[in-house]
Amino acid sequence: MCGITGWASFHSDARPQAPVIEAMTATLAPRGPDAGGVWLGERAAIGHRRLAVIDLEGGVQPMTDRPEQPDIVLTYSGEVYNHHQLRTELRARGHAFRTRSDTEVVLRAYAEWGEAVAEHLEGMFAFAVWDEGAQRLLLVRDRLGVKPLFWATVDGGLAFASEPKALFAHPGIRPRVDADGLREAYSLLFNTGPTVWSGVREVEPGGVLVLDRGGILERRYWQLEATDHIDDQDTAIERIRSLVGAAARSQLEADVPLCSLLSGGIDSTVLTALLADELRRREGPDARIRSYAVDYSDQAEQFTGDVLRTGHDTPYAIEAGAFIGTDHSTVVLDPRALLDPEHRKAVVVARDSPIGVGDMDTSLYLLFGEIRKHSTVALSGEAADEVFCGYPWFHNPKALAAETFPWLLVTGDEAAMPLNPELDLRMGEFRDDTYRTALAAVPHLDGESPSEHRRREMQHLSLTRWLRQLLHRKDRLSMAQGLEVRVPYCDHRLVEYAFTTPWALKSFDGREKSLLRAMGAGLAPDSVLHRPKNHYPATHHPDYNRGLQQLARDALATEQVRALADETRIKPCLETPPDRLEWGHRLRLERIVDLALWLDHYRPELAL
Repeated sequence: MCGITGWASFHSDARPQAPVIEAMTATLAPRGPDAGGVWLGERAAIGHRRLAVIDLEGGVQPMTDRPEQPDIVLTYSGEVYNHHQLRTELRARGHAFRTRSDTEVVLRAYAEWGEAVAEHLEGMFAFAVWDEGAQRLLLVRDRLGVKPLFWATVDGGLAFASEPKALFAHPGIRPRVDADGLREAYSLLFNTGPTVWSGVREVEPGGVLVLDRGGILERRYWQLEATDHIDDQDTAIERIRSLVGAAARSQLEADVPLCSLLSGGIDSTVLTALLADELRRREGPDARIRSYAVDYSDQAEQFTGDVLRTGHDTPYAIEAGAFIGTDHSTVVLDPRALLDPEHRKAVVVARDSPIGVGDMDTSLYLLFGEIRKHSTVALSGEAADEVFCGYPWFHNPKALAAETFPWLLVTGDEAAMPLNPELDLRMGEFRDDTYRTALAAVPHLDGESPSEHRRREMQHLSLTRWLRQLLHRKDRLSMAQGLEVRVPYCDHRLVEYAFTTPWALKSFDGREKSLLRAMGAGLAPDSVLHRPKNHYPATHHPDYNRGLQQLARDALATEQVRALADETRIKPCLETPPDRLEWGHRLRLERIVDLALWLDHYRPELAL
């Protein structure tokens, strides 16, 4: 895993601009604490920060096809899990290799297949190729968008980076926010492409962007499709078992310590069990995988259920770890760590955005920091709810009938920070227009019933929008700690198969995640296997609520925050007794605090 950045321009010579590319690259040092490098040519500058995971000695970047006068320059982030197979194929086609790294496989694959390189890769990745001979810059992002890739135009070309902060180190790009950016940030619709920053866009998941003298061209090399599904229930369960198992096995490769995130839910438990079994197969019966969970100092005594959480995770995680045979640890956090201004600022800077989920972000950041003391790679159960339809909105008649994004029935205006009505952002109109556009992108299948298609719409929205912000969160907060997190449930073959599976098979036992539960039999304790869906934990400590209210009061003392916020709707959240502060109201306060930190750090130009 790494950080990438650079630019290409046909209007200026990049060679004298070493300080610029070095400054851009330096902003990504947390993503790549092990090494950094730059390459300068007449029309392009390429930077890289490295987190060494595979071939620690050989995978140095930027990587070129030859040391002197290269034709191809690559800066690459991520993991290509089929690199061994591709290496064999490329050798048969005449390519010679200098290293064991998957980075060089991507380089040689581009030399062989050019712009079609992405279709040959399996994994999570974002990379840029400067083709000196063709005078062309190629940007590529993995199918599900696990790895981030941003870009913005500059004079005569464009600049790119793993994170927007690197773009802002380029003199031609400034942090600017307009009304469209606020709508994108606070609508919670998770569009792909535009960002909170004016002029800064994402390469779409499954997307390719090409810059040459003719301009900029974007295309998709992958997207979800609706196809006929012919497998019966037993065959579907076996197919899911095979796909999940293959994804887990392929992602165990690393030349550094590796671990698993084990929350005590079915997703992470099944994954951890598969990883543990494969590790024992490779290293012997005594091999044990490390596993980690997060908890709060108040949970055992003060846990209170809310709209997202039905129970305390830790006992289930401990039971799952014992059942599987992991070396399990629980990282326990207290209110002081969660309220620490330096921790909260680090999270906001990692995200480059004012939008997050408060203590749940800070706790994840601190958890990753503790894990990084022992491991460089962690595997996560993220995306299983989207793949196997685990969210309540797949089963709730009210959500199925609602003409809006289903998560807004849970979050809605209660969770989003209320913005000053004088800004006249027309959020309702924006949500309606975006929802119609999102539904228009859902593929249809001939002969599909209305109810079946509605479930397909729900899953498409979940995979292409809701999952997007979860992957952003996990990438940014883990890479801010120099930790690589892999997500086997994002394997595109698994996602494709699950998406085409009819609803009757996805819910054959009358519950959520029927296929995952069936394939997980024997891999998890019954208590975990049949446990209801539980979201990432949040603290319930009154001291945290009390401290959050004070941080929000301090934030509202600043003029810019008051100009953006609707104080009349925030005031009741400040006046509620700390032990009675509800989740939605608390999240309003979290957003106020994060907004103040974001404005103070980036000092963006507000063009509203």
